[in-house]
Amino acid sequence: MRSRMPPQAYIDEAWFARERELLFKPLWQFVGLKVMLDKHNAFITRTLFGIPVVVQNFHGELRAFENICPHRQNPIQVQPHGVRPLFCGYHGWSFDREGATRIPHEDALYRFPQEERACIHLRRFALEVVGNLVFVCLAETPLPIRQQFGAAMLASLTASSLAYDSEVIMTTYEGHFNWKLAYENLRDGHHPRYLHARSLYQDVKFEASISEEGVAGLRRLQEAGIADRTRALGLMRSFSGGGRDAPMAAPPDEPYHAHVERYRDQDWYYNWLAFPNLHIASANGGHAFIIEHHIPVAAGRTDLVVYYLTAKKKQPYASSAAVLHAHMMGADVVMREDIAVMEQIQRTLHPGARSPHLGDYEFINASLELWYLDLMEGKFAL
Repeated sequence: MRSRMPPQAYIDEAWFARERELLFKPLWQFVGLKVMLDKHNAFITRTLFGIPVVVQNFHGELRAFENICPHRQNPIQVQPHGVRPLFCGYHGWSFDREGATRIPHEDALYRFPQEERACIHLRRFALEVVGNLVFVCLAETPLPIRQQFGAAMLASLTASSLAYDSEVIMTTYEGHFNWKLAYENLRDGHHPRYLHARSLYQDVKFEASISEEGVAGLRRLQEAGIADRTRALGLMRSFSGGGRDAPMAAPPDEPYHAHVERYRDQDWYYNWLAFPNLHIASANGGHAFIIEHHIPVAAGRTDLVVYYLTAKKKQPYASSAAVLHAHMMGADVVMREDIAVMEQIQRTLHPGARSPHLGDYEFINASLELWYLDLMEGKFAL
């Protein structure tokens, strides 16, 4: 089948700006792990679609704010994560759990009128915790998170993420490709046998197949379109899912496995895709996890913030840091294989490029395209 996606959807900055407003800002976005926010004054910072965000622990309660001091617009927290009060180091302004401001020498130096003083506080964002995953929504009136992901997906994310250990390492890849190439790649079960023939496919034999029910649903969608917002939200929920994906070629067997509480007890590759831009996987049957957050930066730029962690330790063991480093280096091979091909595609695209041809096994990506283009064309709003 012929794709309807124009090359401008991947390369045009004006298109990307509209996409940020219509798709990303109304939806819940992953920002980090609860296990990294387990202390009073622990914080994480992210920049989501041009907006700097800080999530801060106030005596066990997590709050999300715009990470900009209302005085001179300095970032309040400047590190990606840490433990520090919500305090601006430029002029000493500090902020409480409501975003209210304490200003040193306020009467002597500032003398704000009462009406202006009442407006000086941090902009707060909605926050939800799903197991160990922290999400923020930038919209003034957030969509209920259940309407974005669905009850089954939220339950699966909760159960799996509660298996995470508290020891985490992170890295960031600066990808020179459009974020949609990543979600298309992740929903393509046919490419691993070729692209990852010497890496991931050695351990997990992914098999693409055609779902006649899925193809029939796509045909109905092509004929009828998306009539209203209720149907659009229902279809969006179908783009998120997770659990067992493919059986492993051999049972996983690493020395550290005896030291962790394995998530479930089956020798499968576990895979979770949370639309639009979060991917979680366990490539060794629930002993360890990788979390990929694809952050769109520009039409041709996506930052991949990646977390590596094992399942919960039964007790501390001396080699845990080395285990995480080995986990990261093994995953890095697969990650770079994916990044290389996505960057190749991005470099190839130009305004006059012809649309691609999709196979029936790609019915999920084809359905997602129809949904996405209807959103971008204003046929419904989130």
